[in-house]
Amino acid sequence: MTRARSLSGTIPSMETTHDELKDNTIIVVLGASGDLAKKKTLPALFGLYRQGFLPRDVKIVGYARTKMDRDEFHKRATSYIKNPDNDPEIATSIQHFKDLSTYISGSYEDGAAFDTLNEHLEEIESHYQSKECNRIFYFALPPSVFVPVAKNLKEHCYVTKGGVNRVIVEKPFGKDLGSARELLSSLKQYWTEDETFRIDHYLGKEMVKNLLVLRFANVALGAAWDKNSVSNVQITFKEPFGTEGRGGYFDEFGIIRDVLQNHLLQVLSVLAMERPVSFAAEDIRDEKVKVLRCIPPIERDDTLLGQYVAANGKPGYLDDETVPPTSSCPTFAATTLWIHNPRWEGVPFILKAGKALNEAKVEVRIQFKDVTQGIFKDIARNELVIRIQPSEAVYLKLNAKTPGLYTRAIPTEMDLTYKRRFTESRIPEAYEALILDALKGDHSNFVRHDELDVAWKIFTPILHWIDGQNGPRPRPVNYPYGSRGPKELEAFITKYGYKRSGEAYAWPVTNLASL
Repeated sequence: MTRARSLSGTIPSMETTHDELKDNTIIVVLGASGDLAKKKTLPALFGLYRQGFLPRDVKIVGYARTKMDRDEFHKRATSYIKNPDNDPEIATSIQHFKDLSTYISGSYEDGAAFDTLNEHLEEIESHYQSKECNRIFYFALPPSVFVPVAKNLKEHCYVTKGGVNRVIVEKPFGKDLGSARELLSSLKQYWTEDETFRIDHYLGKEMVKNLLVLRFANVALGAAWDKNSVSNVQITFKEPFGTEGRGGYFDEFGIIRDVLQNHLLQVLSVLAMERPVSFAAEDIRDEKVKVLRCIPPIERDDTLLGQYVAANGKPGYLDDETVPPTSSCPTFAATTLWIHNPRWEGVPFILKAGKALNEAKVEVRIQFKDVTQGIFKDIARNELVIRIQPSEAVYLKLNAKTPGLYTRAIPTEMDLTYKRRFTESRIPEAYEALILDALKGDHSNFVRHDELDVAWKIFTPILHWIDGQNGPRPRPVNYPYGSRGPKELEAFITKYGYKRSGEAYAWPVTNLASL
């Protein structure tokens, strides 16, 4: 296979298409020895392989600095593939998956190492019957090596004739607006926007992908989806564990960069965007960018920061030996965003995320306004809750008459719990869905460069304040490990109009763990 170079030393870009890659494709996982590849990327590739969604005669090549033989790589690559009942069919599939996987070790900065990788890829491709050769490069890497890897892949491993090249890049995409722009411009020197798939795995989650259908395929919901009916919106992310020995990385980025600026903002953009003219990738992403451009930078007064402390036999954040002893890094944050457009003017969108809380949960809660007073007094508000994880579900809380001889309204719910309603369906892992989209050339669920830019504009001022760039750092309030979050949270969400239901009402999702 030839790799044409221009006189400047760079390889000219070929025109790529959005065609699905069905044959003669190699998927190269860079950073294949790391946790992300082992826990997410490679199990997702196995899931697609077992379901028959990978291209025919696909080959998977791991690449990382760690020196190990093929058997050791196979052991790592399959260590997180689930086969709880020792199903012989799954065991056979795992063996076949190993057979199509190989491993090469090498530096991320050394061009000669990528020449060795390319020789390995060409050896695989020499057995293909047609001249078409496609390469997908998955960056399961720290951002510090994104640029040298992108450069070396383009200069040493790029198919220039008869094939398609694509790169899948993991977050984080920078730390603020300036660093994100620098990273974007650096990567664009080597890879076009058409070739680049910036992955945020939340866009691959079933219930996030379902938002478009819920919103735009249901007149009953769409009619109430604006400031005239909605009081407030909460998007919540909760983890029941802390950093616990892995706080070094977290302390550098914090909960806002780790969760709010990417995952939860992506959910918000799909919730709040206008109806796209089609399901085409650019039509969807155009509408997401439009709504994000209507959001001004977050104000300090619209922000609550917390940091967990020891409780219930669990250590506090500052007890983690990998965390600086005087760190003011927030492990909990609640921020309120405002969308200045005709649909959403005046409606607060509250994004909340925290570690070491009382449960694992990601959900959207849309609370509607009070009914007209008169015949009803202190009646509960309607709420639409979309449970993203765990136990995917949609609930509409409404009021109904108490059964019996008395006319009294009580809150109840219309319940669409996926595990009950779709008993025969398998909900794919987010990484499976997104890798398949990349193979199809579908950018719909990937982050476009201008979308990333406007997202950082919203969060950069508040991040610089937290980092101490504009004066002293704010000190987060403490909250106990295993609690619902800071005690100040209730007052925070109440000031934006949220009204909690009476203590007699409980959402049935609390019992879904047994399903």
